Amino acid sequence: DNNVYQVYEDEIQALEEEIKLLTEKYEDIQQESTFYSEEEILNSMKSFQRETQGESKGHESPSDLKAQLESLEADLSFLMKLTGFQFTSHSKKTVEKTRDRTVQKHRLSGNCHSLSFQLEFQLLEMQSKEKVSSVVTDLSIIMESGEDSGLSKFVSSVEEHGSLVTFFRSLSTYAEWFEHRRRTFLHFK
Repeated sequence: DNNVYQVYEDEIQALEEEIKLLTEKYEDIQQESTFYSEEEILNSMKSFQRETQGESKGHESPSDLKAQLESLEADLSFLMKLTGFQFTSHSKKTVEKTRDRTVQKHRLSGNCHSLSFQLEFQLLEMQSKEKVSSVVTDLSIIMESGEDSGLSKFVSSVEEHGSLVTFFRSLSTYAEWFEHRRRTFLHFK
């Protein structure tokens, strides 16, 4: 008899946890939508309608759009071959938004040649009268460095300084030479 009650208790607890998670997701969505005033939403809708009406008048035909898409895909393929980067996932969540300040949390994962990486950081965008400035904060990088202490030190330094550009430039070069070394050692084995 107690076993039956325990099964029901476990089921109730699992459902309560699921309700809690769904409530949190709903509140996040509500928070995202309340960042924009009704006026901003109406202006965006009017702008979108003007754009779609302009497109429907024949400014861009489906064949033009298809050609543009193929061109962008070719550019992306070229950049992936040139840099060795292939991004596998990206997620973005707005943490805070005011008139002159926006904080977004980004998660990014991918490969550079044969090395995989994961990044998590916050992007703080501050808007003044004439310009927008962006600052990367809370940068966290996850990589399998194996026995290479130099790579671990580099990752720690980049996390400390919050420099994404330095990370991507250096990782591209390092991963390319890492791949060359790996192939060379395989050749001699």
